[in-house]
Amino acid sequence: MSGTKEEDRKGSSPWREFFWNPRTHELLGRTATSWGLILLFYLVFYLFLAGMFALTMYVMLLTLDDYKPTWQDRLATPGMMIRPKGDQLEIIFSVSQTESWDSFVYNLNTFLSPYNDSYQVQTNDDCPPDQYFIQEDSGEVRNNPKRSCQFNRTMLGDCSGISDRFYGYSQGQPCILIKLNRVIGMFPGKDGQSPYVTCGAKREDSEKIGPLAYFPPNGTFNLMYYPYYGKRAQVNYTQPLVAVKFLNASLNTDINIECKINSNTLAAGSDRDKFAGRVSFKLRINDK
Repeated sequence: MSGTKEEDRKGSSPWREFFWNPRTHELLGRTATSWGLILLFYLVFYLFLAGMFALTMYVMLLTLDDYKPTWQDRLATPGMMIRPKGDQLEIIFSVSQTESWDSFVYNLNTFLSPYNDSYQVQTNDDCPPDQYFIQEDSGEVRNNPKRSCQFNRTMLGDCSGISDRFYGYSQGQPCILIKLNRVIGMFPGKDGQSPYVTCGAKREDSEKIGPLAYFPPNGTFNLMYYPYYGKRAQVNYTQPLVAVKFLNASLNTDINIECKINSNTLAAGSDRDKFAGRVSFKLRINDK
């Protein structure tokens, strides 16, 4: 037994001396001076890397503009979206069941609150239509904040929620609002021709959609709301809207609808991106 313990002590002695050698005062094979030098090296090394990273970030930030992106990569045609969106771009409700369309009315009221005429008069300008509202900077002197043109809620006519606070949902004639995504510096038309929206049913539903009414007239996004200069430079910018009212859509059936933008400067939407210059949604109006 004593021989076995002696052998164990001899076998573990090299490991104990490697961890701490009392004769040479070495910890894990290094003296205090050696440990100090290696820790100092890594401290200086990582401080140098951190300094290089900070310098690189500083130089990069010097190239950025607070009001306009230095590099801008976007689709040739901006996307479109509707309000209310519903679940998965589906507008389904029953005329006789108020609770089925209450959420749509609430969504539209909330979305349109910044478009109230009283608010627009206070914050935005009454601009001449059918021409771009250009606000260039003067050299290095910033023309900020930039002004914006009024888009009054009353311009949406029967879909403004003023003359009909239920936006037609209580009568089976729902209103859908369409907006074009914001793109800084975009000019969506030329020769005084504003882009406009057209909506139609997919081929299999062409006889179900019925007549449509557009607000503003002809469903235009007037040129005076462009170009857009960015949220920080144009703080009061009000995005133009187009409202579509379905006057006599078929009841108790699904209607697959596509709305698209028409412009003499924007390219037609790509089949690879279903939201480029168009938006598709399903409408179903039940009478019970």
